[in-house]
Amino acid sequence: MTDPVEVDIPHKLGREAAKTKIAAGIGKLESYIPGGSVTDNRWEGDRLSFTVSALGQKAHATVDVLEDKAHLAVMLPPMLSLFAGKVREMLGREGPKLLK
Repeated sequence: MTDPVEVDIPHKLGREAAKTKIAAGIGKLESYIPGGSVTDNRWEGDRLSFTVSALGQKAHATVDVLEDKAHLAVMLPPMLSLFAGKVREMLGREGPKLLK
């Protein structure tokens, strides 16, 4: 297993408002992943866990929502770990849009 791709996204919304925005926008992630889909999304307290499927592979991800930031962690399968840099870049660019 590879190391997770991790990104912190700062926000000024507060924990509950950030959770609401993320919950409303999680489906938008599919539009950033060619042929991808987001499944199995569920909240456990302040943590959203979900699975992203793309290219016949599945990546498990979590978003820990804090008062001033959201911490995203994506565990890529070995085949997709080659794209870790691009995934980190995309999350850093597109992630803040979920909190606007």
